[in-house]
Amino acid sequence: MTELEMHPRTHRPLLAESVRLTDDGVDILDRRVYPFERSWVHCAGVEDVAVAIETMVTQSSGPLFATTAGLVLAAREAADLAPAEAVAHLTAAGRRLVATRPTNNAIRDAVAATLEPLARAEERGLDGAQLLPLVTAAAGAHEMLYRDRSVAMGAHAAALLPDRATVLTHCWADWYLVATVEAAQAAGKELRFVCTETRPYLQGARLTAPTLVEMGYRPTLITDGMVAATMARGMVDVVLVAADRVTMDGHVVNKVGTLQAALAARAHDLPFVAMVHAPDPHAPTIADVEMEERDGEEVLHIAGRRTAPEGITGFYPAFDATPPALVTRIATSHGAFEPGRVADHFTIEGAP
Repeated sequence: MTELEMHPRTHRPLLAESVRLTDDGVDILDRRVYPFERSWVHCAGVEDVAVAIETMVTQSSGPLFATTAGLVLAAREAADLAPAEAVAHLTAAGRRLVATRPTNNAIRDAVAATLEPLARAEERGLDGAQLLPLVTAAAGAHEMLYRDRSVAMGAHAAALLPDRATVLTHCWADWYLVATVEAAQAAGKELRFVCTETRPYLQGARLTAPTLVEMGYRPTLITDGMVAATMARGMVDVVLVAADRVTMDGHVVNKVGTLQAALAARAHDLPFVAMVHAPDPHAPTIADVEMEERDGEEVLHIAGRRTAPEGITGFYPAFDATPPALVTRIATSHGAFEPGRVADHFTIEGAP
C-alpha cells in the first residue's frame, strides 16, 4: 500500500484558495498562525491588503491573489471618480502593492496585467465606474492564467522526478506544490518528501508539510541545518524548490537557505530543480534583482515568541541567489531547461 493509498485526498488543499474577494473587502488566510488556527484577516481597502502582504499574513502564491483582489478594491474605491482621478488612484495602488515584496516579480506582473485597462483610459474618457468591471475582469483573467501556468509548470517539474524518489523541499507551497504533486499522482508516481522547516516563519513546517499531508503524504520534517546530513545518509534523491524569480541567465532567487541546499546537493551529486512560470525578461542578470532584506528582529522570534535574549542583533536576508552552475533544471510553464537555456522559454511557440 502506498502513502497515497493510505491517506486518500478528496479536496484541493486550503492554501490553494487562501484569498477571498467579498462584497465588503478581501479575506486573507493568516499564514502566520496556520495550520494551528484557521483565521482570516479582513482587508477593507487596498492599503489593508498591502500591509497584510508586508507583514507576512500571506506568503508563497498568496500575495499574487491578494494583489489582484486588492486592485479590485482600489477600483471600487475609485468608482465615483472622474477619469484622471480614477487612473491616478489605481496607479498609486499598483505602486503601493509592488513595493510590498520587491524580490518576487509575480506582484509586479499581476499589477501590470490587472491595470492593463488603464491604458489610454483618460483618452477614452473612462471614469471610475467604467473602469471597475474592466479591472475586475482583468484580475480574474490573470488569476486564471496563473493557475493554468502552474498546472503546465507542475507537469514539467513532475516529469523530472523519478518514481519512488524522495524529494527534499525548501519553502515550496501553494500552487507550485499542488500542481506538481497532482501531476506526479496522475502519472502514477510514488514520492516521499523531506521538508525543511524554513526559519524564521517556518513555512516548510506550517505550509509545505501540512499541504503534503492534505494531499495524502507523510512528509519528514527537518531543520534548515540538517540538509547536508540527510543527503549524506542517502535520504534524498532530488531537491525541488520554487523560485521567487529566475533571471534570464539562470540565477534562481528564492527563500534564503536555497543556496545552501543547492551547495549540499552538488556535494552529494544530487539534481537540483527549480520551478518558475517563466524567467523574468526584466532581469537579465542577478544584478537586476532587488533582494529584500527584512527586519533582523524577525530572526529572534518563532511563532511570536522571542527565542533569543536581549543584547543580540538579528540579521535576515530574506532571499538568496543560487548561481546557474548549481542548478540542474528549471521547470517553467513551457518546459524544463538547463539554466543556461532558460531564456528558450520565450522561443517556444505560444510563449508569452
